[in-house]
Amino acid sequence: MADALSGVVVGKIVNQAYETIKNIQEFVPTLERSIEISNALEPLAEQIKVFNDVLDRPREEIERLEKHIREGKELVQKSKKLSLNLWKCLLFPGQRAKLQKQNEDFLRYLSLVQVENKRDLMEVLTHVKDNHVNQIRGLCGAPQEPEFIGMVKQFNELKVELMKDGASVLVLTGLGGSGKTTLAKKLCWEQEIKGKFGGNIFFVTVSETPNLKNIVKTLFEQCGRPVPDFTNEEDAINQLGHLLSQFERSQILLVLDDVWPGSESLVEKFTFKLPDYKILVTSRVGFRRFGTPCQLNPLDEDPAASLFRHYAQLHHIISYMPDGDLVDEIVKACKGSPLVLKVIAGSLRNQPFEKWLDMKERLNSQSIFESNSTDLLCRLQQSLDMLEDINEKECFLDMGLFPEDQRIPVTVLIDMWAELYNLDEGGIKAMTIIHDLITRNFINVIATRQVATETDMYYNNHYVMLHDLLRELAIRQSKGESFEQRKRLIIDLNGDTRPDWLIGLNQQGIIGQKQRKVDARILSISTVENFSSDWCDMQPDEAEVLVLNLRSDQYSLPDFTDKMRKLKVLIVTNYGFNHSELTEFELLGSLSNLKRIRLEKVSVPCLCILTNLRKLSLHMCNTRDSFENCSIQISDAMPNLVELSIDYCNDLIKLPDELCNITTLKKLSITNCHKLSLMPRDIGKLENLEVLRLCSCSDLEEMPESVAGLNKLCCLDISDCVTLSKLSNDIGDLKKLEKFYMKGCSNLNDLPYSVFNFGNVKHEIHVICDEEGAALWEQYPNIPNLKIDMPKVESNLNWLHGTRS
Repeated sequence: MADALSGVVVGKIVNQAYETIKNIQEFVPTLERSIEISNALEPLAEQIKVFNDVLDRPREEIERLEKHIREGKELVQKSKKLSLNLWKCLLFPGQRAKLQKQNEDFLRYLSLVQVENKRDLMEVLTHVKDNHVNQIRGLCGAPQEPEFIGMVKQFNELKVELMKDGASVLVLTGLGGSGKTTLAKKLCWEQEIKGKFGGNIFFVTVSETPNLKNIVKTLFEQCGRPVPDFTNEEDAINQLGHLLSQFERSQILLVLDDVWPGSESLVEKFTFKLPDYKILVTSRVGFRRFGTPCQLNPLDEDPAASLFRHYAQLHHIISYMPDGDLVDEIVKACKGSPLVLKVIAGSLRNQPFEKWLDMKERLNSQSIFESNSTDLLCRLQQSLDMLEDINEKECFLDMGLFPEDQRIPVTVLIDMWAELYNLDEGGIKAMTIIHDLITRNFINVIATRQVATETDMYYNNHYVMLHDLLRELAIRQSKGESFEQRKRLIIDLNGDTRPDWLIGLNQQGIIGQKQRKVDARILSISTVENFSSDWCDMQPDEAEVLVLNLRSDQYSLPDFTDKMRKLKVLIVTNYGFNHSELTEFELLGSLSNLKRIRLEKVSVPCLCILTNLRKLSLHMCNTRDSFENCSIQISDAMPNLVELSIDYCNDLIKLPDELCNITTLKKLSITNCHKLSLMPRDIGKLENLEVLRLCSCSDLEEMPESVAGLNKLCCLDISDCVTLSKLSNDIGDLKKLEKFYMKGCSNLNDLPYSVFNFGNVKHEIHVICDEEGAALWEQYPNIPNLKIDMPKVESNLNWLHGTRS
C-alpha cells in the first residue's frame, strides 16, 4: 500500500516536472517571439511618424501603433522577470497566453494597417496623378531654387516689402531677360520669407494669353483641393477668395509671373481683403496703379562680369578664357542683361581665342538705334549663329513650335528629330544635341521624377524649358524666310482671327479665306478654348510633322489632315484642364507614311487602320473607347507597331488581349497607370519584345507566367508595383535579360527558384532594387554575373510636385 502511494506521489511529481519543462519550453519561444516583434516594430513606428509628418497624414493610426508597442513592451518586461523565477513556472501558461494574444493582436492590427496603407497609398497616388497636370503645366508652391548672381539691391528691397505686415501688391519690372523670374523664385526660397509664409507660397505663370479660370484651377491644385467646375470668371474668383480665407495662417504670398501689358485688371481680380496677403507681379511693364514698381535695371559692371565668368567656366575651372580687355569688352556689349550674358558665355565656353574675337566684333556691330527688345534678340542671335552643327540650330528652332511657358517633353523632340534629321531611334544623338544646347544656356532640362540610372535612355520624365526671349528668337528665325521657303509654319489662332496670308480673294472672287498651298516641312497650330475647328482650307502637302496645341474640351482634327501624304509625326497636346474629346481621327487612316503619334490629355477615339504606325504614345489620356469599346482590334489597327508607351492613363484597367498579336512590338511601357490590374496572359507571344516597363502600376498583383517566354527581353522594370506579390515561376529563363528594376516592390516576399538559371548566362545581369529587394536575392547567393545595385533613395518628396528651372 505504501509502495503504491509512493508510486502515485512520484508519478505526480514526474508529471509536474514534465508540465514545468513543457511550460518552460513553450513559454520561452513565445517570449522570444514577442521580444523580436517588439524590437522590429519600434524603429518602423519612428519611420512612419517621419513620413506622417512629411505627408501631413492623420496621427491617430501611429498613436494606436505606439500604444500597442508600449503595452507590448511592458508585458515583455513582466514576462522576462517571470522567466527568471522557475518556481513560478505554474504562471507560465497564463503569461504565455497573454503573450500569444498580444502577438495575435499585433498581427491582426498590422493586417488592418496593410489594408489601410494600401488605401492611403492609392489616395497619395491618386493625388500624384491629379497633380500631374500641375507638374507639367505649372508649379506647386515655391519653385526650384535658381542660381542667383547679382540683383542684390532689388532682392533686399523686395524682401523688406514682403516682410511688412498687411496686404499689398508689389510689381517687379524690367526688360525681358533681366532676371525677374529668377529673382522672384529666389525670394520664395529666402529663409525669412519661408518662415513668414510657410507653405502658403504659390507661384503661377500667367503668360501672354491668360485664362483666369485655369489660373484659379492651378491654385486649387497647389492647395491640394478638388478643382471645381466654375460657371464663369466671377465664380472662380469668389471660390478662390473663400478658399484662401480658410487658411489657418493668414500670411499668403502669391507670385504672378510673366504678366503681360494690358493685364492689370486680371491682377486686380486676385486682390482679396485678407489681413496679410501679398501679391508679387513680374512684368515687362510697371503697372503703376499698384504703386511704385521695383525696377530691375541691367547689371552693373562687376556683377555682370562675375555672372559671365561663372557661366563661361561652368564645371570647367581650367577652361580657356582670354585675358586682358577682350572679356571686358564682350561683357560690356551684353549691356547687363543676365540672359544675354549667360547665353554668350555658354557659347564661348571652351572656344579658342578666334571665336572670342569674332563674338566681340559681332556684338559691337549691332545698331545703336534698335529698340531694347530687338537689341537683346539680335545679341542672342550672335550665339545662335555660332552653332556650327546645322542640326543643332534646326533643333533649337523647333523649340518655337510649342506654347509659351510650357514644358516640352524630351520624347516629343526625339520622335520629331528621328524623322526630320535622321537622328537615331534611341535618342543618343538627340540627347547629345540637347546637352550641347544646355551647355550653351539656350535651354534647361528638368526631370519631374528621378529614374534609376542615367544609362537607361528612358526620358519620359524629362522636359525642356526655354526663356520667352529665346522662344521668340526661335520663332523670329523661322519667320525670317519668305512664306514659300519656310521650313516651319507656326500658326496661333485666337477666336475667329486668321493669319494674313490666308485672307484674300477666294475662288468665287470674294474677300475671305482662300485656299493656300503650304510647303513647310513642319506645321504647328495653337488654338484657344473658343476656337472653331472649321477654319481654313490649307494644302500642307510637304508637311512631315504636325504639332497641334489645343485648350478645348472638344477638338476635331483639321479637314486637310487626310491630304498630308508625307506626314510622319503627329503630336496632339491638350493644355486645358479637362480631357479633350478628339474627333475625325479616321482622317489618319489614309496616311501611309505616318509612323509616330503622341497624344496627351485627350480621350482617344476608336482606332482606325494605321498600317505603318511604328510608335504610339499616350500620356494622361482616356483609353477606354480605343481599347475596350472599339470595333477594330488593336492588332488589326496597328499591325506593325514597334513601341507602345502609356503613361498616367488612369482609366486603364487591363490591356487588350489582342495586343499580344502584334509580334513586331519591341518596347512596351505601361507606367503610372494605377488602376492597371491585369496583363495579357499571352504576353509571351510578343516574340520580339526587348523592353517591358510596368513601373508604378500600383494595382498590378501578378505577372503572367508567359513572361518567361520573352526570349529577347533585355530590360524588365516592375519598380514601385507595390501590390505585385508574385513573379513568373520561370523568370530565370529570360536568357537575354540585362537589366531588372524591382525597387519598391514591397509586397514581393520571395523569388522563384528559377532565378538560379541566371547563373548560366554569360553576360552581366544588373538588378536595381532597394534593401528589401536585395534581401530576397541574398537567399540565392553565388549567382555568377549577377550585380545588385541599390541606388540612394531621395529623402524628400519633390518628385510629387515636379520641379522647374
